[in-house]
Order: sequence, then C-alpha cells, then structure tokens
Amino acid sequence: MITYRAVHKAFDKPVLRGVTMTVETGEMFALFGPSGTGKSVLLKTTIGLVVPDRGDVEVDGVSMYHGPKRALDAVRRKTGYVFQYAALFDSLNVFDNVAMGIPEDELARLSKRDTARRVWDVLENVNLDPHEVLSKTPSELSGGMKKRVGIARAIVGRPEILLWDEPTTGLDPINTAAIERLIHRLSEELKVTSVLVTHDVEGGLQMCGRVAMLEGGFLRFVGTPSEFRSCSDPVVRAFVDRRAAEAALDAMVETR
Repeated sequence: MITYRAVHKAFDKPVLRGVTMTVETGEMFALFGPSGTGKSVLLKTTIGLVVPDRGDVEVDGVSMYHGPKRALDAVRRKTGYVFQYAALFDSLNVFDNVAMGIPEDELARLSKRDTARRVWDVLENVNLDPHEVLSKTPSELSGGMKKRVGIARAIVGRPEILLWDEPTTGLDPINTAAIERLIHRLSEELKVTSVLVTHDVEGGLQMCGRVAMLEGGFLRFVGTPSEFRSCSDPVVRAFVDRRAAEAALDAMVETR
C-alpha cells in the first residue's frame, strides 16, 4: 500500500537519509526510534505535509511527488491522520471538529441529518458519549478525550489508511493502554492499513505485525516484533533496553 523510496529530508541538518521501506495493504506497522530521528517527518511525507528533498512515496502504486498532480489529493481523501497532540480547533465544538474529517466533496452531498449521524457513530466508536461531548470545546475536554476526538475525526471519512503520530504522547499509563486498545480495535474493525509512530515500544510490539526503527535518519531495523526483541544489533538492543527501563520507572511512579 505504501512504499517510501530513498526518502531524504533536511531542515537545519539532515533528518532522513535515504529511507526505503514498504507497508503492506491491511498491515498494522509501527515505527520506533529516538526523539528527533525523523519518524514523524517520514509519516508526514505520506500525504505531503512534508515534501522530501529527494526520493518519493508511492501509495497504492501511485507516486505522490512524481506522478499526476491529482494523486496527492486522492490519497489525502482516503487517509486519516491522527496528530500527536490531537490538533483540534479551539474555536470549534466537538461536532464541528469531527465533521471536518469528512472530505469536502462528500460533505457537500450529505444531508445535515446524515452528517450528524456519521459524527455521532464515530464518537460512540471511540468510546465517547455524544450526549456529553458534542457541544463541548477542546478546552472542556481531558487529554484522553481530546485524543479520542482526534481519532474520531481521522476515521469519520472512512479511510483506507490511518497514520498515527505519537497518539499516546502526554497520557498516563492507564489512558495510554486504553488508547492503544482502541487503536488496535479500530485498525482491525475498519480493515485499514495503519502506520503507527510511537514512543511506547512495548505497546507497538503488542499491536503490530511488523515494526521498524529509525536511527540517525537511517532505517536500522525492519521485521516482526519477535525479531525486534531478539535483535543483536547493539543500537537496537540499547534502544529496547532503555525503553523497557523507562516504562518500568513510569509504572512505579504512577503507583505511588
């Protein structure tokens, strides 16, 4: 479904250095790596939020940057994007925030009743009570609720691809586990191709069929969760061990 071909990107310094990687149709794929190593940048190249300096991204066999100009718009219409901090519009209530996830051409064809039904259904699907949240603004929501509204907006357009950019950042362990269960359930129920950028290595390993690790802008590892856990590469090993120690410390702090 998604192929990254020798993707290069630099800002003040190189961030991605020729990343080549494939995500299969219907697959749930996790992307790990230290902070600042280019995970979110790579994810954003999928739908043109970041344009590569060199290389290309192909979605369903169509080039995003060297193919027809309309290709990128077509991919965006079938892709849901969950931003790291939900990225809700502060001036809009929950209903309007979620409705913005419906592609404009489709929204124009829907009646007000059908739009309301669509928004209502996805809020229930992410375990939010529409009666309680529809008219609220983001400032009236907890961190976990904002994340769920952001997920509802991403799935309301009935996408074929879901891109998850650090969906559990800033959440406590209990809410992290709840959001990860939700991600796994939605990916299976909606039968979508999912790419998950996450700092929660253990959660990603439990949810995904394959994982990759970026380090220093290069692709360091691609394989199954069991292969990742047993990888002898010292850089991968150090990353896994450090994340496991951090997770144990977080859990200990949370129980005190």
